[in-house]
Amino acid sequence: VQLQASGGGLVQAGESLRLSCAASGDTFSNYAMAWFRQPPGEEREYVASINYSGDNTFYSDSVKGRFTISRDNSKSTLYLQMNNLQVEDTAVYYCTADREGRHPFKYWGQGTQVTVSS
Repeated sequence: VQLQASGGGLVQAGESLRLSCAASGDTFSNYAMAWFRQPPGEEREYVASINYSGDNTFYSDSVKGRFTISRDNSKSTLYLQMNNLQVEDTAVYYCTADREGRHPFKYWGQGTQVTVSS
């Protein structure tokens, strides 16, 4: 499966962004999906994940209550709605996919930059 993330940009603290990840090359609903991010100068970290049908979601403590992961299997697209963005959310965001839904996820997109200014 190939993954193409989009929707990043420069926003001010407190604003919102929605990331999208378009999947191609295989049946999207066969993959559990997740978002990871890599802040500048830091290790890559887990953000959120979602099961095959979209009815189970999981979040890191740092984004819980502010971010919402969702998917539209009819459009082969994964989303990350990010509200009340903070400076510490600045990172390159990656969408990932895995048939087994177990870490480490096997397939990675190219990343989209999110920059939050104070």
